[in-house]
Amino acid sequence: MGMQTVLIATANQGKLEEMQALLADLADAALVTPPDVGVDIEVAETGSSYAENAALKARAYSQASGLICLADDSGLEVEAVGGVPGLYSARYAPQAKASDADRRQYLLAQLDRKPQPWPATFRSTVCIAVPGGDSYFAEGECRGEIIADERGEGGFGYDSIFLIEGLGRTMAELSMAEKNQLSHRARAVEAAKARLRQLLEPDV
Repeated sequence: MGMQTVLIATANQGKLEEMQALLADLADAALVTPPDVGVDIEVAETGSSYAENAALKARAYSQASGLICLADDSGLEVEAVGGVPGLYSARYAPQAKASDADRRQYLLAQLDRKPQPWPATFRSTVCIAVPGGDSYFAEGECRGEIIADERGEGGFGYDSIFLIEGLGRTMAELSMAEKNQLSHRARAVEAAKARLRQLLEPDV
């Protein structure tokens, strides 16, 4: 049986690189991105959970491309501020067109007068959508705490202020290989792989 194509539904370059590395061992899959297959759509993330948002993206891209599609929705939940930014992690700053740095600084400003430590959890839900078929979900999380000073040059988003529980390093201080062993997204993708392999090898 020839290779089947799997579309990674994200425009976020950091997520894309992580997903490509995490899925690289799928021998029966040809991984493609939206530009590779000429899909240019915007999906409003109007869901009330990570799973709903992941499904909105995966199903929309699958319908547009006719391909098996994998999408994730993820967020950072900080206990001291009631679990925000959560679903709005990618949009958590008052200014328009805010950068990752803007969002980090805004979060730290909200935490400024809160007693430390600031426990936090990264969460991710992955959705695999099949054209005209079912959807499959998998979840992952990574626990840690927010720190006031940025550390590390890797990663993206809130990685440089997220200190991983029991490790003493921020997510941004890890290599890609290290991050893909223990991040929330890595755990969600790993949990989804069994189902993805079944879809790629339907006769097995």
